[in-house]
Amino acid sequence: MSDLPIEPLLPEIAATLKAKQRLILGAPPGAGKTTRVPLALAGLIEGFEALPGKIIMLEPRRIAARMAAQRMAQTLGEPLGKRIGLSTRVDRKTSKDTIVEVVTDGLFTRRLLNDPELTGISAVIFDEIHERSLSADLGLALALEVQGALRDDLHLLAMSATLDTAAMANKLDAPVIESEGRQYPVETRYLGRRQDRLEDQMARAIERAVRETDGSILAFLPGAGEIRRTAERLSHLNDVLVAPLFGALSPQDQDAAIRPCSEGHRKVVLATDIAESALTIEGVSVVVDSGYARVPRYVPGGLSTALQTVRAARANVDQRRGRAGRLGPGTCYRLWDEAETRGLTAAPEPEIQNADLSGLLLTLADWGETNPEALNWLTSPPPGRLKAARQDLLALGALEESGGLTKTGREMTKLPLSPRLAALIVRAETEPERALAAQVAALISERGIGGNSADLVERLARFQSDRSRRAETLRQQASRWTGNAKASGNVAEILARGWPDMIARKRPGSNTQYVLASGRAGQIDDSSPLAKSDWLIVADMVGSAKTARITLAAALDETLARSIGQEETRETADFDPAKGTFKARRVKALGAIILSEQPLPKPSPEAANDAFLEHIEAEGFVPTGLEDAVRTICARTAMLRGLLGDAWPEWSVDQLAKTVRDWLTPMPSNGSFTMPTPAKLGDALKAQLEWPLPQELDQLAPLSVELPSGRKARIDWLDERAPLIECKAQELYGASAHIALAGGRLPLTLQILSPGGKPVATTQDLPGFWTGGYRDMVKDMRGRYPKHDWPDDPASAKPHAGMTKARLAKS
Repeated sequence: MSDLPIEPLLPEIAATLKAKQRLILGAPPGAGKTTRVPLALAGLIEGFEALPGKIIMLEPRRIAARMAAQRMAQTLGEPLGKRIGLSTRVDRKTSKDTIVEVVTDGLFTRRLLNDPELTGISAVIFDEIHERSLSADLGLALALEVQGALRDDLHLLAMSATLDTAAMANKLDAPVIESEGRQYPVETRYLGRRQDRLEDQMARAIERAVRETDGSILAFLPGAGEIRRTAERLSHLNDVLVAPLFGALSPQDQDAAIRPCSEGHRKVVLATDIAESALTIEGVSVVVDSGYARVPRYVPGGLSTALQTVRAARANVDQRRGRAGRLGPGTCYRLWDEAETRGLTAAPEPEIQNADLSGLLLTLADWGETNPEALNWLTSPPPGRLKAARQDLLALGALEESGGLTKTGREMTKLPLSPRLAALIVRAETEPERALAAQVAALISERGIGGNSADLVERLARFQSDRSRRAETLRQQASRWTGNAKASGNVAEILARGWPDMIARKRPGSNTQYVLASGRAGQIDDSSPLAKSDWLIVADMVGSAKTARITLAAALDETLARSIGQEETRETADFDPAKGTFKARRVKALGAIILSEQPLPKPSPEAANDAFLEHIEAEGFVPTGLEDAVRTICARTAMLRGLLGDAWPEWSVDQLAKTVRDWLTPMPSNGSFTMPTPAKLGDALKAQLEWPLPQELDQLAPLSVELPSGRKARIDWLDERAPLIECKAQELYGASAHIALAGGRLPLTLQILSPGGKPVATTQDLPGFWTGGYRDMVKDMRGRYPKHDWPDDPASAKPHAGMTKARLAKS
């Protein structure tokens, strides 16, 4: 028996899972959940009865899967591939004796599609579920459907390194068991943020940690580039091993980073967030945290999900800090000020909210489900993302209009690749071209292969001649995808036929800027030989839509580009918000690439609507004069979300601008385009709410409220004291209770005006105001406005619009 904190809970975990079929296990990093729980469920720990079938454990990362499998095999004193197996995209070590298999979550989805009943499998463990990878969320949703419809004897266990498990338990209708783990005190030292490069800041912090502390150091950086540059700056350190750790490293280099130092030596591990929870690095008592993480973000019109550097969430930095207190008291250096920690988001966003969902939608179509909302998701996929994914799959020829798979789509589902890469292979015209497309797909899907050149032809040649184990494995894999055919063909032509939307033309007058047929813009390094080509086929880009950098492309012949790209003549327009007018023109184009154009006197309603929406996507609502209307409805729904819960959406102005095409329908009028009014815009947003929320929005958080005087006062939802109304005291006479919204849970802020319209008092407690502040106010008002009505008992007086006593007497 080990002394890991999870050990005393293993009997309860096994018994609860057997009885309830579902379980949530919360246990912090280092508790032992990853390596002990599967062994207990498989009966490989003395005293535990095995479940009747095989145990599958999902890991979101290949390195974590490999380390977990190796550790369990070592525990049993046998080589990997016997009773403990491993399956990743580049590694497979299993046998007929395997009863615990560790797999990456993407492979699990493929296995489900091939065998929906999960034949011979007794339990599926979703490890590190808190990372909320897209593949894990999809796998869990499908596994829940299998359990509900096909396998009521299937056991599902979700394990999280954070203890915030209540929401997950509600979603899954599952009991929760929590382990407190083992944690020693950690001293936190805030170093502040500087303006120089991150790797310079990290190198200085690590050098300071080496001087001030003992023990090995774990430093968190956002990505491989920052890790390499930081390692270069630390090359002068004597008697300290500097070890990079990120997913694209060879297994040997990963093992070297994780392996304990020899006695009397220290190590600095420079890691991405893979070391937050999934891996255990022995000997670490010091953490240096950059405070950044690299997360997937979907860029519309791009190849797929891009990685962007963001501030790490509070849950992440807390986990990183905890790594210093595993063995004893530790120290954590943070490259920011203490006050900044309070401003961090509580937890990272689930990948499903920001990722390209074309792979998810293709998988669901293969599963036979055309309505994603029918599944039980931890976080539902955003409708806008699903709509964009559907359009991408239609463009690739993978889906019927009904949502079912086409013949092309069914072939694509057989490949363990993103839909776009799969389409590249499937749409190639000959077997040799398919084989070459498969090599290109392998090269693009695996970072760090073939060098760093932006020239795809050069990179591909290096990949084909690379004799490393990793490259050999990828080439063998690509060969299996296409039946071992010999690869040959024109790379640029294959890419252009597979991805006509990625054909790019150099902007007139520019040496490095290109416009893609998809509408995106990209820039290539001016030192690249590709910059000499007027036409390119782009294979990969990084960065946002406005500042994307072309990182992989091939030169393309113009005649070939124009023949493949399917030129068309269409009408287009640009919106001028200052004048509220449109400039129209007829263009000959290849997608968004304008080949020629001529002006038109007036745009069609469709062209004007498209230009208007495009302007909002790029510039937001301010230029159109509609921002206050959007901010108001966001404020109303946010207020109700805080009061009534998650049924109300968490909208933001920026998000609504980016997704405006999903909810703001065209506004035609008599054959021309009409800009939406604030009221129409509000109605369009209300239509996005699930019934009966649109009606409840106006009831619980209205735009106006009737005062005792009978006047409807407009509610200001944007004031810092919102919800707020302005009114004269006389309009409130007769009210013995305060005016409140949301069934009395949200008091209005009442800004009291003088007869002259100037603010003289503010209250959120009208009865208290009548007996207190009102009396002080009246002393001044009676002197300044003696002709007006200032009764001693306003709660019993007749309300009116603020008339003088003489007019009041006549009324």
